[in-house]
Amino acid sequence: MSTTQVTRALFDEVMVPNYNPQQMVPVRGEGSRVWDQDDNEYIDLTSGIAVTSLGHCHPALVRVLKEQADKVWHLSNVYTNEPALALAQDLTRETFADKVFFCNSGAEANEAAFKLARKYASDHFSEEKNEIISFVQSFHGRTLFTVTVGGQPKYCQGFKPVPGGIHHAPFNDLDALKELVSDNTCAIVMEPVQGEGGIIPADPEFVRGVRELCDQFNALLIFDEVQTGMGRTGSLYAYMDTDVTPDILTSAKGLGGGFPVGAMLTTDKVAPSFNVGTHGTTYGGNPLACAVAGEVLRQINRPEVLEGVVQKNALFNAELEAINAKHHIFKEVRGKGLLIGAELVDEWQGKAGQFLAAAREQGLMILMAGPNVLRFAPSLIIPDEDIREGMAKLEQAIAQLLSTAEAD
Repeated sequence: MSTTQVTRALFDEVMVPNYNPQQMVPVRGEGSRVWDQDDNEYIDLTSGIAVTSLGHCHPALVRVLKEQADKVWHLSNVYTNEPALALAQDLTRETFADKVFFCNSGAEANEAAFKLARKYASDHFSEEKNEIISFVQSFHGRTLFTVTVGGQPKYCQGFKPVPGGIHHAPFNDLDALKELVSDNTCAIVMEPVQGEGGIIPADPEFVRGVRELCDQFNALLIFDEVQTGMGRTGSLYAYMDTDVTPDILTSAKGLGGGFPVGAMLTTDKVAPSFNVGTHGTTYGGNPLACAVAGEVLRQINRPEVLEGVVQKNALFNAELEAINAKHHIFKEVRGKGLLIGAELVDEWQGKAGQFLAAAREQGLMILMAGPNVLRFAPSLIIPDEDIREGMAKLEQAIAQLLSTAEAD
């Protein structure tokens, strides 16, 4: 055990500098509240980027984790295990899917989805049918494959050459997509709500059009629901609010309620292309992760929780509109359920990070969705009073920031 004092300054000494965390170190949490090393209290409107979907230290999740810890922690996929089988059964019962592949993160779930799409096309058509179409400003993970499929070139800088056969169309632009799709397209991948791209919901007609193009060109439709899944938008998965069903769906983040787990869901039609030996993972389907995720699913997939997400969205929007009426700081507030983005007005574009720091000083944790958008993705069961108090702290942070800017 290290005897060095653990502070934020230690991060800069021992950690690779790909992150720049806030200037405090959280040490414990309960519900939608977090405390740092100095026992300062914060309202958490981030849930670890839409991950701790039931808040911090939810008693049911703690209980299930402790129970499984006394049984078996890890087996590898040389063997199966009861929690993984039970979770797969639950997911297939509650969704369109017939088959599930477990992994550890959203990037791994998407990596599996993209590989499966290419393998399916190779099996049923030809190796030339390997092109994947994604959308500008999309985000699908940080592996070399997933970051290339993502529509943000900045994340590929310095990592070339990158995988080929990938094209990007403007989001919500069906005519532009029609120009790209061809007989060589094996899959179109989309987020029902673009997350990192600025919290931009897909238009219903666009979603239907994408499905029709996939059917026309024998391409698979992949829904990246890493961020929108597990109740985040008010349905168990966001595709359920559309009249479209994907061929492959990816899930992670909120699936484990804070315990790392990912899943790729697909159909009996597509799944056989991942025959024995074609893909794998050491930790995927881990008993601890699957036991927790199974309880997360049971807790979230209830009418009172999902309906509550919709109601809390209305409260958030009302509070943000009140702030904007006073300070005129937001160009637009958008999103769905408890995935909400507030785009900053032109004069504050590129400065979202300043609002995170100002909010922290007021005892509030928020997120960015790119440099121009404040993102709110709290626990799905955050109390209404925490929303109101959090918005009051946000208003104080904005007022302070604007006052300082005027003084300068």
